[in-house]
Amino acid sequence: MKGESDARDRIQKLLVTGDNRLKQGVDPHKARESWEQALAVAREAGLEDAVRPLVEVRLADLPQPDAEPPRSAPPDA
Repeated sequence: MKGESDARDRIQKLLVTGDNRLKQGVDPHKARESWEQALAVAREAGLEDAVRPLVEVRLADLPQPDAEPPRSAPPDA
């Protein structure tokens, strides 16, 4: 099917774009956006079950968007 093939190509490009953004040191939020777009395309094409694990692995490696940065230890007195 042409539509499914197009969706698969778009999903692959979005996954690779997110990976490349992360490797290039771009804001992790941008990588997250690419991966979430890939999941949305997969959902629309009925491919979510195949793509979700790939996206979840990538998202698990990112810091949580609302997480506070770690605090440094107090200075020794």
